[in-house]
Amino acid sequence: MFGMSHETFLLLDAVVTVIGLIILITKFKIHPFIALTIAAAFLGLTSGMPINTIIKAFQDGFGGVLGFVGIILALGTMLGKMMAESGGADQIAQTLIRAFGKDKVQWAMMFAAFLVGIPLFFEIGFVLLIPLVFIVARRTGVSIIKIGIPLLAGLSAVHGLVPPHPGPLLAIGVFGADIGKTILYGLIVALPTAIIAGPIFGTFIAKHIPGHPNQELVDQLARENDSTNLPSFSITLVTVLLPVFLMLLKTFADVALPDGNFFRIWMDMIGHPISALLLALLLSLYTFGHKQGIGSSQMLKWLDASLAPTAAIILIIGAGGGFKQMLVTSGVGDVIGHMAVSAQISPILLAWLVAAVIRIATGSATVATITGAGIVVPVVGMIPGVNRELLVLATGAGSLILSHVNDAGFWLVKQYFNMTVAETFKTWTAMETILSVVALGFILLLSLFV
Repeated sequence: MFGMSHETFLLLDAVVTVIGLIILITKFKIHPFIALTIAAAFLGLTSGMPINTIIKAFQDGFGGVLGFVGIILALGTMLGKMMAESGGADQIAQTLIRAFGKDKVQWAMMFAAFLVGIPLFFEIGFVLLIPLVFIVARRTGVSIIKIGIPLLAGLSAVHGLVPPHPGPLLAIGVFGADIGKTILYGLIVALPTAIIAGPIFGTFIAKHIPGHPNQELVDQLARENDSTNLPSFSITLVTVLLPVFLMLLKTFADVALPDGNFFRIWMDMIGHPISALLLALLLSLYTFGHKQGIGSSQMLKWLDASLAPTAAIILIIGAGGGFKQMLVTSGVGDVIGHMAVSAQISPILLAWLVAAVIRIATGSATVATITGAGIVVPVVGMIPGVNRELLVLATGAGSLILSHVNDAGFWLVKQYFNMTVAETFKTWTAMETILSVVALGFILLLSLFV
């Protein structure tokens, strides 16, 4: 077509489609769900796919993703809401602050965010913990940037690298990775990455940009909690980390025990992400609810309220799955896979680069993860020995890079920390970029051993 080979045309078609997707989201402010749906239809039509195949591919991709991730999203959001409303997150933060002391309070905030962020969306974790930043800054006199950047790094690291967050879970489904191994590798990569981008970078940048919090926000949010009525630290930790523990136990059973073993069969069920999160949610109804004297009707209101904000995210994820399937069905994915093989590009580096470019252009980590994974997945079948779990982490790391003015998180941080646009670039944008690049380095290092 147009004097080009079929493979060249498909590749050009994909490039035009992705550019069009980016323009729809950034220039025309089209909702990502609608933009992804339009992009998928455009790619299907221009690549020469039959009409009925286009519709079926989009439906299969949409349903295939949400059949798993949609359930995970709902359960994880409910668990996070229970932890937030009961004060469990406050308990974790306050306990770590007491343990670390004033001089190392930035480390306490990073670890608190790292733990609290495991079952929570970044935005929810941010809104939940930002009052603690204001309170601690007021109590200790420490710079709000020195305290806040480590908190942001802890939340962002687990958001991009550790299941059951939607981004890593999406990539796990696309690449066919093992969730237990991904959690293990994700924690190994995320913790040192968060330390470098959080307390270490935060301490450095606070010397140049100390920050001055918005006094109205401080007055509104920095209220002291009644610590006598919070869930205990140990109970909170057990509840929040139960799904992670069960999923890791499943992986251990799969490695250590033979097929057909009674314990392994049961652990495959109990350690499945859906079962693990459901069990943790049921436990939270007691530990964060009844044990705290909270009635069933109040808990029902919390759980209902928790689901409303996830509707848009679920639609974006589903449309991203449909777009990914269109890349695969049209043959674009195979062309990119063959190119990567012939160019001898490391699949891990390719996954990071693709996700990073889409993240910078669209401002959406979710769009970057699902689109990047869909583009890179054909490489898995063409290069023997590719570690699927590390591909998941590389895609997640790429989706974190260079948050700027097209990212809602950029403006969220700017307003709460009362910074100028330039100061937000020097703090938040730099921190996100450090997270992404350092994580890639640790992933490449880990690839030498696993």
